[in-house]
Amino acid sequence: MTKALLLGVCALAVGTYAFRFAGPVLRSRVKVSARTVKLLEIASVVLLTALAVTTLIPSGDSQVGIALPAGVLVAAVLAWRKAPLLAVILAAAVTTAGLRLLGLH
Repeated sequence: MTKALLLGVCALAVGTYAFRFAGPVLRSRVKVSARTVKLLEIASVVLLTALAVTTLIPSGDSQVGIALPAGVLVAAVLAWRKAPLLAVILAAAVTTAGLRLLGLH
């Protein structure tokens, strides 16, 4: 099992490096239309929004209290106000942790 795990990790590492290397190499060779660039920008926002929304949906028998939605709301407001990403993440984490510390799960 250890060999298979190491082989999988190496394959993923090589694949990741290949994708990252292909970007700069192919940038001058592949022309992307302005419409495609705009659609990709929109798609990334939709993907991140979907990720945030699925975080709010309880899985199994767990219940979502007020802490998690409050943290996401703080993050959304800060992101909307164009705060730095680190500030958005830290504020959301502090809000969620603080409310849970106060017993508001």
